Amino acid sequence: MPGTILSTINTPDDLKLLSQEELLQLAQELRSFILDIISVHPGHLGSSLGVVELTIALHYVFNTPYDKLIWDVGHQAYGHKILTGRRDIFHTNRTLGGISGFPKMTESEYDAFGTGHSSTSISAALGMAIACQRRGDDKRQHIAVIGDGAMTGGMALEALNNAGVSNSNIIVILNDNGISIDKSVGALSNYLLNISISPGYNKLKNKIWNTLGKAGKKLGPNSQKLIQNIEGAIKISLLKGSNLFEAMNFRYFGPVDGHDIDKLVKVLSDLKNIKGPKLLHVITKKGKGFEKAEKEQTVYHAPGKFNRETGEIQPVTGENTIPTYQYVFGETIVELAEKNDNLIAITPAMPTGSALIKMMNKFPDRVFDVGISEQHAVTFAAGLASDGIKPFCTIYSTFLQRAYDQLIHDVAIQNLNVVFCIDRAGLVGGDGATHHGVFDLAYLNLVPNMVVAAPLNEQELKKLLYTATLYTKGPIAIRYPRGEAINSNWNCDMEEIEIGKGEQIREGKDIAVLCIGHAGNYALQAAEILEKDNIRPAIFNMRFLKPLDEKLLHNIFKNYQQIICVEDGTINGGFGSAVINFAQENNYKNYIKKLGVPDNFVEHGSKIKLVEICGFDANGIAKNCIFASSLNN
Repeated sequence: MPGTILSTINTPDDLKLLSQEELLQLAQELRSFILDIISVHPGHLGSSLGVVELTIALHYVFNTPYDKLIWDVGHQAYGHKILTGRRDIFHTNRTLGGISGFPKMTESEYDAFGTGHSSTSISAALGMAIACQRRGDDKRQHIAVIGDGAMTGGMALEALNNAGVSNSNIIVILNDNGISIDKSVGALSNYLLNISISPGYNKLKNKIWNTLGKAGKKLGPNSQKLIQNIEGAIKISLLKGSNLFEAMNFRYFGPVDGHDIDKLVKVLSDLKNIKGPKLLHVITKKGKGFEKAEKEQTVYHAPGKFNRETGEIQPVTGENTIPTYQYVFGETIVELAEKNDNLIAITPAMPTGSALIKMMNKFPDRVFDVGISEQHAVTFAAGLASDGIKPFCTIYSTFLQRAYDQLIHDVAIQNLNVVFCIDRAGLVGGDGATHHGVFDLAYLNLVPNMVVAAPLNEQELKKLLYTATLYTKGPIAIRYPRGEAINSNWNCDMEEIEIGKGEQIREGKDIAVLCIGHAGNYALQAAEILEKDNIRPAIFNMRFLKPLDEKLLHNIFKNYQQIICVEDGTINGGFGSAVINFAQENNYKNYIKKLGVPDNFVEHGSKIKLVEICGFDANGIAKNCIFASSLNN
């Protein structure tokens, strides 16, 4: 339940009526409320706990929603949602029909910009600021809160470079907690650490800040420029070089303690009155205020249900009894790496989520976490492949979208032998539209030289990964869903699968159900349902979208008049569309029905329910088989 102060906060206007002392109590109540809800209704935990004080200070100082506040990455924004009118429905977070787990423009006027993926906030804030300039509005503030490693994304640096010469009224708040989901990596992370721990710099910085007001009165109209010059000289001396952000024409302030509300309120109030692009460097602790989340930051990024008092994570039903796709991938790539010294793995900031962590621990010099930089990850893999290395670029489906040009320009055109291990393919549940991996089959199908495969189960995933180590003719993509454990004997012998070869996995008559990937399991379930109606569809596991098994397709089209295509991706341009193209090119007139994700952005909710809504669950397939069967009568 909300605390006594939190229960009175329905909008940021209510927040502004509080005293500084009451803000401290509100921070405790807000943090406790987030823990109460997320322990029972799972979501992203550590990031929002880390920005409680910053969230309160921002809404206390700025005039939202007139002032535009953009959260990057979006899973930091739980406190923001609670303080902006969504407290009483916060328990519906990430559930079907409930509020989104990320900022969403259609959900609230306080959500200035949707941010499910990282590193977009500065670009969006700059666009808004320029739009205001064109209208002659120089009063509105534009604040981008960028955290959880998002500053390592190339897009954020591109935006800084552009904003620095714009003279726009923009404030970038760098929420520096040293971690994205896993520990932040790279030179920029080390640079920020050096700034944050430089005692001489921080001491003098505070003195300059505290004397700014007094000196301004004594030194007259040139005081600001003089103090900036003094400050710059100190930075160059103590940091052994120019400040990166000020080199990009941003006024740099900080680092400051992101858990000190009084300090944050004072600094943010001062920044409101300074024109031009500014960057405030804030140091926070991910999981702040909950001991387990502070100590195990990766685990408690999104822990699922947990005991509110002890922090003990409650196991999911069936957990640890049947291995997930991620577990099988992690075990298999280690086994492959043991046999092939030429195998290198790459991930953009997801070593734990993508199950590369075991290989990283065993072969630390052969796994590269390149930070939140998907474009670089793909071209880095291309560079490795061009010099004879076998790179496995392990990346979430929706994140690979961000590197589509690199996939085409740097990999496919040059026909380089990069293996793309595409995790989180298909519908992913609570993360919603920004994270559903439903476009990969369609966008990969368009790219020449690409081989595109999807395993039916974990056993087939292992075989396809082994096959990829043997394939040398160009890029190959293997896409698989999150979790989705089924009772298959994954721990099988390595076995090569012929590229472009499908198979029949259930005998039947009259109707053929063609599947690709995990969706084939829904078809097998549908066949069991149809037994009572004496309908026995033949089921084919096509395995490969590209190249299609045309020999098998000719056989199917000649022997089955009704054909149903099932996939867990968009029905536009994906597997079903490829089958229809084949039929048209070969002048087949069979009845063909496509089942998959419809042509709209699917919202958040449980995966089971979303698959049902999309109509390619077992019951949906069975229903379409019954209709197809009626066409024979």
